[in-house]
Amino acid sequence: MRTRKVRGHRRRHKQIDKWVLDNLSIDIADYLLNERDRHYAKIRVHPWSGISVTKSAIPEPTRKTKDKILKGLLEIYKNWKTQLDNIGQSYYLRIWLFEPRFSQSQVVCAIGDSIDFYKNNFFKPDNKKEIVLEKYGPRLGLDKLTWDYHLDEDHYDNCEVGEPEQYASQQEFEETERWFKRILKKPHRTTKFREPIGDRVESYSFRGGDLWLGEWK
Repeated sequence: MRTRKVRGHRRRHKQIDKWVLDNLSIDIADYLLNERDRHYAKIRVHPWSGISVTKSAIPEPTRKTKDKILKGLLEIYKNWKTQLDNIGQSYYLRIWLFEPRFSQSQVVCAIGDSIDFYKNNFFKPDNKKEIVLEKYGPRLGLDKLTWDYHLDEDHYDNCEVGEPEQYASQQEFEETERWFKRILKKPHRTTKFREPIGDRVESYSFRGGDLWLGEWK
């Protein structure tokens, strides 16, 4: 796949400023107490959000752009923490820092039953890995957070391919079936469900990179 060059960094930086400003405040009553007990701030900055219509690979943010996004994640985290400290109940608040898929990074918060959901959402391997803050350039305040290591994974299940009638043609179904057989030959984790979900009885997890969950202690 061809890699597309990202241009217009001044414009991207203005978009980052707007993304941060739009996410500094969280409407706790609507997002947490009345809706679904959780909320997140993903990086909504073109071209790192959405799907590439040209089907080109988008390089991850680097240097000043990456530093600016990191500062934004920290600023959002700090503002949300101030607001959540005032609600009088337990909450989950983390920065999810992905590498090398940095553009997937986000700030996530939750209350109620969703706290346990997020605490157990990612696989934690036995071989613990320490975050190398120096690779992010200026410290930016990242050293003030405690970082817990997990795996960034892509997940599929045994029903991923589906049935032939779900496809536009038999050829499309067979191509998908071949694709799925190919990826299952790659290294992955297999997890058996305690209780089947319909015909789904197990999932397959493929490592995409590292994931650190950061919080103030």
